[in-house]
Amino acid sequence: MKRSFCAILVAVLTLSWAFAAAQQTPQSAPGNVIRTEITGARSDKGQVMCALFVAPGKGFPGKVQDAIAHTHSAITNGSAVCEFSGIAPGQYAVSVFHDENSNGKMDTNFIGMPKEGVGASNDAKGHMGPPKFAAAAFRYTGGRLELKIKLMYL
Repeated sequence: MKRSFCAILVAVLTLSWAFAAAQQTPQSAPGNVIRTEITGARSDKGQVMCALFVAPGKGFPGKVQDAIAHTHSAITNGSAVCEFSGIAPGQYAVSVFHDENSNGKMDTNFIGMPKEGVGASNDAKGHMGPPKFAAAAFRYTGGRLELKIKLMYL
């Protein structure tokens, strides 16, 4: 009797833990796409780097390792497009920068200000620093979502 009770208890706890983990992590959803058009590049040199962050926005906007997805795109006539596929509904924010020298990182000056163009969803701007996740956040319900971000050069 004790053995079967313990087995049932372990099964219930395992299922509860799995359910809780599924509730906290957005799951991939085939057919869902967030398409981001980036405009305002001052040249077609290099590439545009894009990162998708999920709420609560840990690492936004610059720590790409904390993003749930990242991609890059070539620039044509001052514009580029980044797409994030298989995205589950939720709250997200996108950050982008123009990697003009194609070194894979955002170059900054001696006080940490970007030397290359930067942008965020909702065209969010920071005050005395980068924009906050809350300013760039948007609600994604699924399907296809079209965003536009204009690069700024500081």
